[in-house]
Amino acid sequence: MVKLPPPVWTLVYLAIAAAISALSGWPRLPGLPIGWLGALLVVLGVVLSVTAALLFRREGTELNPISATNSKLVTSGPFRFTRNPMYLSLLIVSLGVAIWIGAWPMLLAPLATFATANWVHIPFEEEKMRRQYGEAFDAYTRKVRRWV
Repeated sequence: MVKLPPPVWTLVYLAIAAAISALSGWPRLPGLPIGWLGALLVVLGVVLSVTAALLFRREGTELNPISATNSKLVTSGPFRFTRNPMYLSLLIVSLGVAIWIGAWPMLLAPLATFATANWVHIPFEEEKMRRQYGEAFDAYTRKVRRWV
């Protein structure tokens, strides 16, 4: 897989879903769009991501998921509830955009975001963290779920 940052993958998936939606005449799902809900999800996703990124900065560790090492295993803040708040935020934002727009092909973006994060990015990062932090990381994974 090309080593693009995870947010770029989400933007690519949103662009592809928008192109499919446009080519198919923006087919609507019943009850959608729900602009206020979509906007709320986008804001919540951005807030979650910024909160996690600021926590990384405060703790003095790497934000880059493909860095060779991280200086600290962060388990506070949103990391108490999910091991991957930044990936969760990408999923929430892409779902928010899909609901905001309301075309069913837009739902492909959050599905692709989840699949890429869950089966490509996260396993790589978890293996790296396991090598680096050993039992401390294993204990953390037993206590906190991958998503929520």
